[in-house]
Amino acid sequence: MSQFNYSQSNFEDASYIKSVIFKSNNTNTYIPFIKLGEELLLIFDDLNADERNYYYNIEHCNIDWTSSNLSTIEYINGFNNEKIREVQNSFNTYIPYTNYQVKIPNLSTKFKISGNYLISIYNDDDQIVLKRRFIVYEPKTTVAVSLHRSRNISLIDTHQTVQFTINNNGLRINNPSEEIMPVILQNNNWQTAITNLKPQFYRGKQLMYLYDKETSYWGGNEFWRFDTKEIRLGNIDIAKVQLGTDTYNSYLYTNEEKIGQAYTLNPDINGNFVIRTLNGEYNNIDADYSWVHFSLNCLEDLRGKDVFVSGNFNNWALNNLNKLVYNHETSLYEVSILMKQGFYNYQFVTLDKQGNISNHDIDGSHYQTENDYTVLVYYRPFGARYTKIVGVGFGNSKVLLN
Repeated sequence: MSQFNYSQSNFEDASYIKSVIFKSNNTNTYIPFIKLGEELLLIFDDLNADERNYYYNIEHCNIDWTSSNLSTIEYINGFNNEKIREVQNSFNTYIPYTNYQVKIPNLSTKFKISGNYLISIYNDDDQIVLKRRFIVYEPKTTVAVSLHRSRNISLIDTHQTVQFTINNNGLRINNPSEEIMPVILQNNNWQTAITNLKPQFYRGKQLMYLYDKETSYWGGNEFWRFDTKEIRLGNIDIAKVQLGTDTYNSYLYTNEEKIGQAYTLNPDINGNFVIRTLNGEYNNIDADYSWVHFSLNCLEDLRGKDVFVSGNFNNWALNNLNKLVYNHETSLYEVSILMKQGFYNYQFVTLDKQGNISNHDIDGSHYQTENDYTVLVYYRPFGARYTKIVGVGFGNSKVLLN
């Protein structure tokens, strides 16, 4: 695996910026990956609710997310520092907010080249309030992805192995080991990206990556979930709801550790979330916020480790906002997070002093767990000034080969 810093950016969203949705504008997608010419959708709320001005800036990056140092005119046709113009205030909510939306590319901003990109949102004082990564690719290759149980007997019940073949459809590749750089993502989480893989076999115009150990992931467990679309009532995931002085409080049933238990199928959306409400017509401005109270009963030895609620709802970040604290009175790990109405997936992860993240210390790991996998094909020929993305392949462990 590479030593690139693929963990999510250390930048934290401003405390008043919530419910950031950043994805392809295609139906039933949750990720900000697009082909050249397709469209991204960015939505976020500002709890200051004062209709302040926000602008976006887009930067082209290298494979390791450092700046590619290209000038703007080399990767954007049009303007970069543009104002976000689609702005609406929330309607009939306990917590007021202003909702912002922007589509990219648009009439003012179009992409010229593929690659890694970073979008920053800033205000009139040039203060950056959020950053997100996204991918623009061009389909110069096709990628066949297959998922397997590990061949290592000690890992066969807990791990999933990604194997893939890159089919070169006419792209001129002089030195595949140096010019082609694949990256593997599990559930589109950059924190656990696998990089620095070389092709093992060549067959005509195919590059074959049939690793076992080097491309193995902990399968983890199915994500926990809850749904607050009806914010005033409890349900199968929510034990009780209370209306406080200024907002609702949604108390989830206490989660019990799953480590050591047999695998149980529990369909999920792999850590993603969907904003929705039954209390209005327009989800983006009619959905309210509530304090969601998480509690975890865990008897494992977690000394030297911090515990977090993790998911795409906060860009997989691990910070004080989603860090659980042990309550000696209840003997539970607890945290409360302000979240917009919707359907959410989440998991419990640990972070040790060396920076190692584990999705299996609390919930265990099973080879049967359903996960999404993505293979990105980066291409940088000798002498090129930037790295392209020339193919994307997708796989799901629902279909797991022995």
